[in-house]
Amino acid sequence: MGEENCTIVTEFILLGLSDVPELKVFLSLLFLLIYGVTFLANLGMISLIHISSRLHTPMYYFLSHLSFVDFCYSTVIVPKMLFNIFSKDKTISFLGCMIQFYMFGTCVITDVFLLAMMAYDRFLAICSPLLYMVTMSRKLQILLVSGCYFCGTVCSLIHLCLALEIPSYSSNVINHFFCDLPPILNLACYDVSLNELMVFIVATFNEIITIVIIFTSYLFILITILRMHSAEGRRKAFSTCASHLTAIIVLQGTILFTYCRPSSGNSVDTDKVASVFYTVVIPMLNPLIYSLRNKDVKEALKKVLGSRLTLRCSVLS
Repeated sequence: MGEENCTIVTEFILLGLSDVPELKVFLSLLFLLIYGVTFLANLGMISLIHISSRLHTPMYYFLSHLSFVDFCYSTVIVPKMLFNIFSKDKTISFLGCMIQFYMFGTCVITDVFLLAMMAYDRFLAICSPLLYMVTMSRKLQILLVSGCYFCGTVCSLIHLCLALEIPSYSSNVINHFFCDLPPILNLACYDVSLNELMVFIVATFNEIITIVIIFTSYLFILITILRMHSAEGRRKAFSTCASHLTAIIVLQGTILFTYCRPSSGNSVDTDKVASVFYTVVIPMLNPLIYSLRNKDVKEALKKVLGSRLTLRCSVLS
């Protein structure tokens, strides 16, 4: 591309999901509803885990951080997307765009590693129940969670530093609803092969590491469950793992589809749909999956709501 077609960008324009006017109201109401559920479900899960003493266990410590990260990266994306649906001004500053994709990348990578740590936690709980609370000490919990945040921060920082090295762009119009890295790289008037290679390497490396942890953990869990003599014990073990496996399959599958494939085969519309799934839908699904399929969470919620109702009735009387 000739130098005359390249400019230094101070702001980007986000085209959004669709330019069909008839879809604006439907999309805005749909995403507003989803974000409302995401907001209440994740903050509600964090509050419930904090309030209920029966949920003060390593598993729910990890889950509270998963809910926090889900809430954060949904909030980084959805409010701006909702504003752009109706606003004529669909611009976002260059700095704002860089911050958005950095925060999003940090949260998503942290999410992936948190799910892997939760698999390791389930492995210890089911395969070594007598030593579980000793092995999974508070110090180890904090160390594992800190490691997840560290990996997310560093990996995203690598992409940010490389993106800031891009001197100019052929256009400032991003055919997406948020500042994801691949569509930004498509506009660069610069050899971004290193950037694209790093996206593929970092995503693939993270996926391999986390999938190996998850697969190994659940392999030993499956062996342990099959050796159990009690049908009730097997049922309970499968029940505690089902919600976690569901969350893993949904998130990992979407990320593998989006980032761990050659960029030349990417379809913009397909990528948009996949992006909606892991930026908007998954942060809503995770707390619902864990609350609807988890007996401890449902019992804790009933207890908290029951105590609040009793307190209100006593005040009114």
